[in-house]
Amino acid sequence: MDTPIAPVAIIETPFSKRHCCWFCGEPSQVSFIFPAISATSANETKQYLLRSCSHPVISVPTCCECQQLAKKNHEDNIWAVKHLVKRQLLKRYAKDLAIGIQWSEQELASSEFEQGNFAGFARSAWFMYEVAKERVNYLGWPLVVHGIELNEDELVAADTFSFDGVLYPSLAEAINHYAKVFLLDEPYVMAVLQYMSHGDIDEKSFAQAVRFCRLLVNATANERKVAFKALINNIG
Repeated sequence: MDTPIAPVAIIETPFSKRHCCWFCGEPSQVSFIFPAISATSANETKQYLLRSCSHPVISVPTCCECQQLAKKNHEDNIWAVKHLVKRQLLKRYAKDLAIGIQWSEQELASSEFEQGNFAGFARSAWFMYEVAKERVNYLGWPLVVHGIELNEDELVAADTFSFDGVLYPSLAEAINHYAKVFLLDEPYVMAVLQYMSHGDIDEKSFAQAVRFCRLLVNATANERKVAFKALINNIG
């Protein structure tokens, strides 16, 4: 492992979180140092990140999976790195998160999947959904160094979007996720959402847009165009 040139500040971790990954809340096994720069890998990009970073070099506890995801970043602050990690977790566990969209816990329990190949699915699906949701939703704890709390990047925090109990890294990620789950045309979902929301996108307008677009699964481009014109006429 390379030895960092800059001094590393260990963040103050609450006692109840002392064994938690700062990114996802799972048990921590390693640490992630950011921004990372060493004598053997001090290239121009890393030098720039070190100079532009708004906080000192810090070390946060993390699980092995999140550490590997975080290492792929090219960001200039730790909250942007967390945003990237959340995006990757959302992509990696998209199928598990889709369980909560397509099923309820009660529906799975009474699904009569006790026999055959689906028996294991019925037993584990909701548990996997809850684990994935908790990891994606996990907010971490305030980063305090030498008694001073670091200010979170406001632009990164404002980019998140919450829907149906899941905190998505951004509105675009939420649209992408639902479009894949329901086999919807992603640009069409965005267009419908923008029109229905009148520029004020919230959970209600998001739900309305998804419901409308689901009526047009397998529709042709021309059929979607006709439906959108009808939507404009009805709402207008």
